[in-house]
Amino acid sequence: MKRVLTFIVAAGFAFSLGALATPQAKKDAGAPSKKAGTPAKRAATKPADHGLFTPGNIKWGDAPNALPAGAKLAVLEGNPSQAGPYTMRLKMPDGYQIPPHFHLRTEHVTVLSGTFNLGVGEKFDRSAGQAMPTGTFGFLPPKMKHFAWATGETILQLHGIGPWEIVYVNPADDRRGQKK
Repeated sequence: MKRVLTFIVAAGFAFSLGALATPQAKKDAGAPSKKAGTPAKRAATKPADHGLFTPGNIKWGDAPNALPAGAKLAVLEGNPSQAGPYTMRLKMPDGYQIPPHFHLRTEHVTVLSGTFNLGVGEKFDRSAGQAMPTGTFGFLPPKMKHFAWATGETILQLHGIGPWEIVYVNPADDRRGQKK
């Protein structure tokens, strides 16, 4: 069952991410290897070995249905649905809530704007939460049950080693597989 859930999460996340990929990333992903030619020609045609994202050129799209509706997501590096490093941003409207859940790998969170509120436990209890104002960094170990909400529009930067997965404590909170 766990493998099936992981596959469903990864497939759904990958599908959502495909819509968020930049045109260059899509082109590079389908491009044949460019190992032929002179070193100068290879240097001129190979994909960039770094990324640079100013706030105005980040491509936001709807977050995958693994998360509650209303959030936007931008993948900056890697592919969170696959093994390997990733960096992504999550933009949440004021009052956005993520029910109790956990991740199978360490989750690293940096609050870029707004206030992200984090509570630990199996029940959503605002009185048990701690505010993470802009500039705060935190990390959660694998399988630590937690919940969260946004105060004001909040943007997080999430990074780690994929695949990124979310497992809800209460299966009824999981929108994946629910009919629209």
